[in-house]
Amino acid sequence: MKPKVTLVGAGPGDPDLLTLKGAKALAEANVVLYDALANVEILAYAPKNAIRIFVGKKIGNHAYTQDQINQLIVDNALTYGHVVRLKGGDPFIFGRGSEEVEFIESFGIETAVVPGISSVVAVPASLGISITKRGVSESFWAITGTTSDRKLSADVALAAQSSATVVILMGMHKLPQIIDLFQKEAKGDLPVAIIQNGTTSEEKVGVGTVNSILEIVKEKQLSSPAIIVLGEVVRESNKLKGFYEEFLSKEITR
Repeated sequence: MKPKVTLVGAGPGDPDLLTLKGAKALAEANVVLYDALANVEILAYAPKNAIRIFVGKKIGNHAYTQDQINQLIVDNALTYGHVVRLKGGDPFIFGRGSEEVEFIESFGIETAVVPGISSVVAVPASLGISITKRGVSESFWAITGTTSDRKLSADVALAAQSSATVVILMGMHKLPQIIDLFQKEAKGDLPVAIIQNGTTSEEKVGVGTVNSILEIVKEKQLSSPAIIVLGEVVRESNKLKGFYEEFLSKEITR
């Protein structure tokens, strides 16, 4: 069989948000290598006899290194034919998809990419947060909270100075540093939403302000994987009005 690798974006978590093209690619897979953030229900689209290999990474628990994953993709393509690399969200948004494509193509193996619905926009949208809104926010930043050297991205400090909506992925372990940067810009009253396991049945939400969100995270026991949204658009969400009314009532009684 001719070796081929298709990178498929699994979407933000809800299996129904997989694209039709992604489902079709999975239906033609001989092997599926899937990430921790890819909903396992999506694997049902692959043939029953397709080989399924979990290659997910979680903090402190990496099943494989990135180099090992790259080699696994190539080895399985050369041995079995069509490999689908299933990645959470979109393969090219904080997903290291381009690195994998470059490695695979260095062996002369054909590649294809099926874009996925990114959690950057889909998770806020599922809670009625429009990350751009006329008269409120003209643009947005999408930032990884933790860089390859495990540090907070320097872009967060720049984003804190702007009037744009800021969406941070993989930032929960850096949340105190993120909050500090926004407080330094006198944005203590800026609305914040933190959405854990967005678009799934395990979704948890915390809403507050820059000054209060650390306490809310502790109270609601929020943790990774979660998306942090900072901006006035959070206050505009109809779906979050109840959260905000509860938050404001607590503030008044203090």
